[in-house]
Amino acid sequence: MKIQVDDSISLEFLEEIHAESLLNLVNANRPYLREWLPWVDHMHTVANFAYYISDTKRRAAERTDFGYAIIIDKNIVGRIGLHHLNNQNKIGEIGYWLADGLQGRGIITKCCRAIINHGFTQLGLNRIEIKCGTGNAKSRAVIEKLQFKQEGILRQAELLNGKFIDLYLYAMLKEEWKNINP
Repeated sequence: MKIQVDDSISLEFLEEIHAESLLNLVNANRPYLREWLPWVDHMHTVANFAYYISDTKRRAAERTDFGYAIIIDKNIVGRIGLHHLNNQNKIGEIGYWLADGLQGRGIITKCCRAIINHGFTQLGLNRIEIKCGTGNAKSRAVIEKLQFKQEGILRQAELLNGKFIDLYLYAMLKEEWKNINP
């Protein structure tokens, strides 16, 4: 499964063939990524990524998680997904990361728009959430550019590098998205 974002950016459903490229990308960006992503210190081998991808595919079959590699000019530059899908209540959560040095080009914003459209139109979601560390200004700028509404702060909601951090909780409703993106 592939989602075309624009002429040069696509989202490819995670497959085992992505494992080595993802490991190489994380290794090249490890200090940068670990600042906000708690899983980075646990991913050190191709087997780690292969297991993660296999588990993601299992959850996709259950319609609870859809993970994608962000591809630009045939190269993996990050990852995005709709996670923790609650099909009863039609809620999903977006998570994303991008290699260092690619920020400020609108890549994640475009990818989020594509995945939000997919979530509302193809998966039948009514609510999409994004959480980010209260100190993560770059991620927060993306979320606010997408016009998500801040709903609150989840206190000490994530263990990151040995300490608990607070997370902003943002959400977008399907009807709000349709009004913003007619």
